[in-house]
Amino acid sequence: MDKLQTTIRNDVLIMEISNPPVNALSQAVRAALLAAVQRLTAEPQLRGGIILGAGNTFVAGADIKEFGQPPTPPLLPEVLGAIEACPKPIVAALHGAALGGGLELALACDARIALASTVVGLPEVTLGIIPGAGGTQRLPRLTGISTAIKLICSGERLQADAALKLGILDEIVADDMQGAAISWLHSTASCKRPVSVLRVPQETTEDIAKAEQAALKAGKSRPAVIAAIAAVKEAASIPFAEALAHERAVFETLRASPEAAALRHMFFAEREATRLPAGLPQTPRPIQTVAVIGAGTMGGGIARTALEAGYTVILFDQNKDLLSQAGENLRTKLPQAQLTVAESWADIAQADLVIEAVFEDLAVKQDVFRKLDAHAKPGAVLATNTSYIDIDTVAAATKRPEDVLGLHFFSPAHVMKLLEVVRGTHSAPDLAATGMAFGKRLKKIPVLCGNAFGFIGNRIYNAYRTQCEFMLEDGAWPEDVDTALEAFGFAMGPFSVADLSGLDIAWRMRKANATTRNPRSRYVPVLDELCERGRFGRKTNAGYYNYADGKRSSGSDETVRAIIAEASTKRGITRHELTPEAIQRRALIAMVNEAAQLLAEGVAQRASDIDVVLVHGYGFPRWIGGPAHWAQGQERETLERDLDIIAAATGFGFVRGDLDILLNKTKGDNAS
Repeated sequence: MDKLQTTIRNDVLIMEISNPPVNALSQAVRAALLAAVQRLTAEPQLRGGIILGAGNTFVAGADIKEFGQPPTPPLLPEVLGAIEACPKPIVAALHGAALGGGLELALACDARIALASTVVGLPEVTLGIIPGAGGTQRLPRLTGISTAIKLICSGERLQADAALKLGILDEIVADDMQGAAISWLHSTASCKRPVSVLRVPQETTEDIAKAEQAALKAGKSRPAVIAAIAAVKEAASIPFAEALAHERAVFETLRASPEAAALRHMFFAEREATRLPAGLPQTPRPIQTVAVIGAGTMGGGIARTALEAGYTVILFDQNKDLLSQAGENLRTKLPQAQLTVAESWADIAQADLVIEAVFEDLAVKQDVFRKLDAHAKPGAVLATNTSYIDIDTVAAATKRPEDVLGLHFFSPAHVMKLLEVVRGTHSAPDLAATGMAFGKRLKKIPVLCGNAFGFIGNRIYNAYRTQCEFMLEDGAWPEDVDTALEAFGFAMGPFSVADLSGLDIAWRMRKANATTRNPRSRYVPVLDELCERGRFGRKTNAGYYNYADGKRSSGSDETVRAIIAEASTKRGITRHELTPEAIQRRALIAMVNEAAQLLAEGVAQRASDIDVVLVHGYGFPRWIGGPAHWAQGQERETLERDLDIIAAATGFGFVRGDLDILLNKTKGDNAS
């Protein structure tokens, strides 16, 4: 099938890109566009051209699969140069999305006419690169330097009305953008209007510096952010052609970087994660009404995200005051939403999906599921929002375990994008599709998991946190571990996270599991000792760190250090300094080892799913691509040596994962 359809209408050459699903600017599309522009130039009866996209969108970007391959001509800058050099005006008729190379294509045209529903943006920085076909040079000529820095460094998508106000679009039409474009080409306004010849609007140096600092802060001063700022500023300081050459050279350098490869990996991994295994039914059960049991922070967040997705929601909690307050908060935030505050268990009978979001205690959850068994309608999906508890044990409280599913939301539920969809042993085959479809409608990234302790995320995080506790006994202080891992790129170190979430939560779980813990296994008592002294973290202004006026102390105090030193002495360990690199590698290899086991056990479908979970749920740096992607970039010998180190540190009970299943990308991994 041709990637570009050309027709002539009213002496105008219509160039319609047809490369589903998003009309990506692949080599075939670029070559066809270049040939069409050359035809427009050569045929005297043609007065102008229109570029538009077939289907639901204009052009949603370049073909990202080509980014990891050698460039194939014609390159996009050559095509856009031909559009600008064409003696006849060319109009971009936009609908759907004009993103990345799609917007760069539109900016090279002489006018941009769009439907009101169109969105535009340059998201390249989120892939570790910068716009490479004039985006950093043409956009600031329309918007000014400071606005261009903000838009390019954030990758923000603008609605058509906002783009019109900034001068990115020339006109918004209600329908028939092709007809509007033809009218423009036949009007007195029709002429060559290359953006490249415009002068950059004047701004104060203070405004530009402010935009630059904001972009650096939001973008964590990553290389692509720094490069994008420099490129945009060149639009006002050097000739267009020279700046365009600089932009392309930087683009090519960044495209070949490990960071860009990791971000491309995440791009594909997020899309792959939502796909169900071929053997499962792909049709979900219909869901329109969702009941949420539990009106606390988690339950209220789940209810909010379901309401925002357009579901009818029933909220219930046996604590009437809490229920009333949660209902009032939701109605204030979402006054038009379909919310019912239930008065009794009987009110949930109309729900298609019931999500339990009560206290993380097996007995409490089983009691709730016994009530759900009595009141939920036949065929309703009964979901538990648990972080660790066995789905099958919860399902055993009902007479319909085939209808039970795990939906593990992350807090705050209306903000965090990750959703683990957990199949129990007895879950009906269509529940996987139901949970995944529900997650997608909530605009989350759902990841399918098998039923095992901690599922994917908490199982790996538990191994990571445990190894970090071992390092406390071995010679590191909490701030050594946190600083090293934050330097690696984690949003927060494990001990800062523990203080934030509350040490008492983990303490309760440890006490609950104390009878099943093998006494020969290495166990670090530091957290228990802190809790016994009333140090529960931020909520008590003391945990691993002290908190005065909500601000964390720079390091651990003498009380904490004494507790840690005593734990080392009791274990017979001579404390020694751990370098930041040693801390990082021990923490990472603990994650990698657990990831290998999860793949071998079938808890995770793909190595890339593990990366998605850790990046979106646990603050693993996106620009490194997750623990599996990180491991795939390491020397095998080094990884095995790292495993030897944590095996020795762990001692009894250490299970060594098979790295082959993790490192062999042909085994269920994505094609990035």
